[in-house]
Amino acid sequence: MRTIWAQGNYVVNGWCAIPSSWSAELMARAGWDSVTLDLQHGLLDYTHTLPMLQAINLAGAVPMARAPWNEPGIIMKLLDAGALGIICPMVNSRDECERFVGACRYAPRGYRSFGPTRARVAYGSDYERTAADDVLTFAMVETAEALANVEAIVSVPGLTGVYVGPADLSLSMGRPERSDPSHPDVVAALDVILAACQKHGVIAGIHCASTDYALQMVAKGFRLVTISSDGNLLAAAASAAVKALRGGRASERQSGGIY
Repeated sequence: MRTIWAQGNYVVNGWCAIPSSWSAELMARAGWDSVTLDLQHGLLDYTHTLPMLQAINLAGAVPMARAPWNEPGIIMKLLDAGALGIICPMVNSRDECERFVGACRYAPRGYRSFGPTRARVAYGSDYERTAADDVLTFAMVETAEALANVEAIVSVPGLTGVYVGPADLSLSMGRPERSDPSHPDVVAALDVILAACQKHGVIAGIHCASTDYALQMVAKGFRLVTISSDGNLLAAAASAAVKALRGGRASERQSGGIY
């Protein structure tokens, strides 16, 4: 991911909410640069997460996880299991961002406890030396409070970037859209967040519901885009297939081709 950014390109991130190592492997083999396991709103917990991280590693994508909250215990446990990036929800202030980043870094840069059980096996015996440079940290800016504090948030040392949650941001701003927002107030908020990220040299990421919207965000300057989730993509593909077949069945019946 760092290589992609260094080349001036954007990262395409997959999203897993289904608690299955098989679906995680399928997602990772679909060509995403990275795949994020959602422990906040997804249906998985730590027991599901470990084999899913293994499957993503096997398939060659960068394994990341969204922690359920800004709580050091689970953040450290996800890193020990082999997540190479953490997305932390509801980061509203510089202090909260510092606590998040600190949980992802060993001393003296942070307060992460030492015990990289699987991470050392997966990434080498010198993991504790390289982790500070390898592990990615994304603070979610998704409230009006975070928007007001975004300059302070993105200036925290060790923060890789910001990840925008449009649904909560729109909700916090009292706007009706929950995905791919186009309301002028929310669009202006995205511009503020993006400008702050660019000013401080951190990555701007965002969750999108559609490919078209993701491309619009890339054109604006976002450098990490997520498109939907495994569950939503499965549901959309299944629905489209059933509708197409049912449409054909009706046509065939009318022509006498099905008895």
